[in-house]
Amino acid sequence: MNRQTFNTLYDFTGKTVVITGGAGILAGEMACTLAELGANVAILDLQKAIDKAEAQRARLEKSAGRYLYLAGDVLNREALADSARQVTDAFGRVDALINAAGGNHPQAGTGTDMAFFDLPDAALRFVFDLNIIGTMLPSQAFGRAMAGQGEGNILNISSMNAFRPLTRIPAYSAAKAGVSNFTQWLAVHMAQEYSPRIRVNAIAPGFFITDQNRFLLETADGGYTARGQSVIDHTPMGRFGRPEDLLGAVLWLLSPASAFVTGAIIPIDGGFSAYSGV
Repeated sequence: MNRQTFNTLYDFTGKTVVITGGAGILAGEMACTLAELGANVAILDLQKAIDKAEAQRARLEKSAGRYLYLAGDVLNREALADSARQVTDAFGRVDALINAAGGNHPQAGTGTDMAFFDLPDAALRFVFDLNIIGTMLPSQAFGRAMAGQGEGNILNISSMNAFRPLTRIPAYSAAKAGVSNFTQWLAVHMAQEYSPRIRVNAIAPGFFITDQNRFLLETADGGYTARGQSVIDHTPMGRFGRPEDLLGAVLWLLSPASAFVTGAIIPIDGGFSAYSGV
């Protein structure tokens, strides 16, 4: 492969990418990088998250691509339909969707003060709704346009919890397993029912420190909790992931370089899933 071919494969100039949860730490890095590579980036997130995204907005202002913030909820079908219309009005089409909205709930995990048998149903529903329904509904809203144009790309965010469930977080592990399963289902459905040029894949991050899990992994003074140290001890690369560690797989899966890849879930975990502990 010569340099010109390589540059063409990873040229996102004029491509429109919608990113749910796009004002967050991990998805925010994806958004900024894609914009810097020339993409039109539509960032859909809750208004309170968008209000806190000053650093991201400043970086986007300097990028080669255009950007659009959309305040909305991935669990609101009508709001998603309206967002899809706004993206089409602004950029003409939707080329890719990254379903990055997701997360856990403190009350959906077991611990010394919470037995599995007492986990509240409201917290369990929150986790399943946010991760599974919050992936399905945007896939409907923005995938409809891809079906109409006969091409497109959907990238879901699963987790290594889907492969190897972790202690204490049963709802999150099960929900992310559902995201992986849905990714495979949708990949087959879109290719067979609409177009083989519509691809659906997922990445499965290992341990990345975010605002949602920091309290589980880091102490107030910047050290590791017992759980955090256990993660490091079971990660051959000996560190937590950084947002930029996701970019290689994300850009590959969104680009023509992976044109024959669909229904795949790519681990990005520093070797955590490969290590037996011995």
